[in-house]
Amino acid sequence: MKTRMKLLIALMALGVTPALAATATGNLSVTATVAAACSVATTAVAFGTYDPTAGSADIDGVGEVEVTCTNGTTYIIELGQGLYYSSGRRMQSSTETYEYLGYALFQNEARTTAWGSDPEEMSGLTGNGSAQEYPVYGSAAAGQYVKADSYADTVVVTVTFPAP
Repeated sequence: MKTRMKLLIALMALGVTPALAATATGNLSVTATVAAACSVATTAVAFGTYDPTAGSADIDGVGEVEVTCTNGTTYIIELGQGLYYSSGRRMQSSTETYEYLGYALFQNEARTTAWGSDPEEMSGLTGNGSAQEYPVYGSAAAGQYVKADSYADTVVVTVTFPAP
């Protein structure tokens, strides 16, 4: 009996345990559903100081739309017409209700592809889980003789993606 006890103690010291208990196992399922989701942030298109007497050059500005969507989520970007749209986008004077400065928004630096509310203009985009940046190029045409003031508009950016 002494030899058996010494052997049992030696085996336990080595990390070997005799089969004194039974075991049972099972599987625990762990699940999650990742919904299609997007968020949008913007940086203003700032034209700076507009001087209609400075010649025939338009004044340009650049802003940005930043979209973050879950990986693999397809989406479309649309830009609204702005608060003061009337046959074109325009900014309203901060002090005169009926004083406007016209402008246009474009997708490319050459300012040849207008960016509007047509969903086909920025479709077929796919999220990658990181922020994706889309420049917004603005141009205010020269020769608009408006009252000296500050002018502003708000354009709604809509990102459409499949519902979760």
